[in-house]
Amino acid sequence: MKAVTARTRPRFEHILFATDFSPAAAHAIPFIKKLARHFQSNLVAMHVRPPVVNPMTQPATWPTDIEAARASDKERHEELLDTFAGINTEVLIEDGDIQSCLENAIQQHHTDLVIIGTRGRTGLTKMLLGSVAEEIFRTVACPVLTVGPHSDPANANIREILFATDFASEAPEAAAYAVSLAQEFQARLTMLHVVHEPKPGELVSWSDVRGSSKKLLEKLVPAEAEAWCKPEFFVEQGDPAERILDLANLRAVDLIALGARPEKGVPGAATHLPIATAHKVVSHANCPVLTVRSR
Repeated sequence: MKAVTARTRPRFEHILFATDFSPAAAHAIPFIKKLARHFQSNLVAMHVRPPVVNPMTQPATWPTDIEAARASDKERHEELLDTFAGINTEVLIEDGDIQSCLENAIQQHHTDLVIIGTRGRTGLTKMLLGSVAEEIFRTVACPVLTVGPHSDPANANIREILFATDFASEAPEAAAYAVSLAQEFQARLTMLHVVHEPKPGELVSWSDVRGSSKKLLEKLVPAEAEAWCKPEFFVEQGDPAERILDLANLRAVDLIALGARPEKGVPGAATHLPIATAHKVVSHANCPVLTVRSR
């Protein structure tokens, strides 16, 4: 497995905040301000609404609907500029499909990080159908910081980071972000790998698995990282999402970092899939979750 090197030091120079003006989106604002000010980022605050003129509305009402939409857009534009006063902010308010509008904005503004707030997930329907937030971090190529409903907006400091990995292809790149952020914020760094419970008849000993997994975790941290943090390495058995959440709660972490890759088939339909693990962590974590896909 490729080790993280000092030259892969991510910086968030261009941040995109996708908002629907819901309480869940507002929940993410303190974390956006923290990162944007620290990195002196350019911020794009983006809102995508359904088209005003559509087959569901009567043509006779279109002029009135368009005028009302313009007034609402102006009000929201001013609200976002006021919210992020002191940060170099561009406001985008567009109509159309959130996914296509977001992908276009990411490319045009050279986005390094997308930040979203989410209400979390409950119930079978949401698990099968997903949500806008889930679709974003499942498909967007750049890192995504998802602020879930249990994150504390009054505490946007980053003092303890938990990085969890299954050693898939995106692990080195995701680890680079975790290590970099630990350096940027002088935070403690915990590295975790979760092994599924052994199947009956498996001959590999737990001590061997734990030892080899720990060595792989250590390879993800460059030697020079010792200058700013002393990582701790954990190898646990059980359900990955549950073990990640348990350790995050035990250590009261301020940020969880995960590698993520798009799944095949129905999003979230099988809980053992890596993206479904990320869904569960995002929905229940008491802190924001950074998901990083391999390029």
